[in-house]
Amino acid sequence: MTDTAPPIPPTPERAPSRLSRAWQSDFLYSFRRAPVAVVSFCVVLTLVLCAVFAPLVAPHDPFDPATLNLMNGFTPPGEANAFTGDTFLLGTDDQGRDVFSTILYGMRISLFVGFSAVLLAMVLGVVLGLLAGYSGGWTETIIMRVADVQLTFPAILVAMLIFGIAKGITPPEYRDQMAIWVLILAIGLSDWVQFARVVRGATLVEKNKEYVQAARLVGRKPLSIMLRHILPNVLNPVLVIATISLALAIIAEATLSFLGVGAPPTKPSLGTLIRIGQEFMFSGEWWILVFPAATLLALALSINLLGDWLRDALNPRLR
Repeated sequence: MTDTAPPIPPTPERAPSRLSRAWQSDFLYSFRRAPVAVVSFCVVLTLVLCAVFAPLVAPHDPFDPATLNLMNGFTPPGEANAFTGDTFLLGTDDQGRDVFSTILYGMRISLFVGFSAVLLAMVLGVVLGLLAGYSGGWTETIIMRVADVQLTFPAILVAMLIFGIAKGITPPEYRDQMAIWVLILAIGLSDWVQFARVVRGATLVEKNKEYVQAARLVGRKPLSIMLRHILPNVLNPVLVIATISLALAIIAEATLSFLGVGAPPTKPSLGTLIRIGQEFMFSGEWWILVFPAATLLALALSINLLGDWLRDALNPRLR
């Protein structure tokens, strides 16, 4: 008889890592197959990182008077100044500030206002939408009628009204310090309605489903049901609205600052830089206006395109 070698046990397959599972998920697969979304994400990520790390990326601090030289004023992009010999990538403004550096620092203000305003609007709208949809009755009637009245006015006019009232009750010595926070409050309070309407509609559907009825039978309190059961199931449309609202909030901030009722001159945003640049547009210094406006356009357009893809990716009917 011949000896036979014992069979080699099969090597157990290694379970895929979390990163591998995430990479193979339907969400990221859809993202990889959408070149417009990939390019938009890269543009947004680049601009956000440049704004966050502006002190490291910017070659100059445009708001430090000790680093400014008025002789560098109105230097064209890429050309050496006739008096100092200094060269600036995107040129300089009337005060000799590097336009590239002012864009990075101004974008920090615009992004901070946009993110904060959307966060305020989202929290307020989701809370009021959950209350209106789950409670019903007079609570729903009051919240929805207030939302309907606010929808009859353009959002920018509502923001200007709130900004004017809040600035009027702020002591004069604190107005410049509080201007950014007042701006966030104005834009946030003018943008909560769409969150509330979407969440209220989704809550009306979810509260009649079996899992909510089961939570009631086991004695869950209404607040617990809204936060732990209904809220996670209505977040998909909220994320889509938040993404698109971010672009609108940045544009609203730029519009208010362009009109002179937004960010103070000591902390200029992209809108303030555009307002300053348009004063020199027809005198030949086009770069002071064009480059901040192009940055705002690229940022808002990329966020909008990313929001459009996110809306389609989270829509179960399109899967």
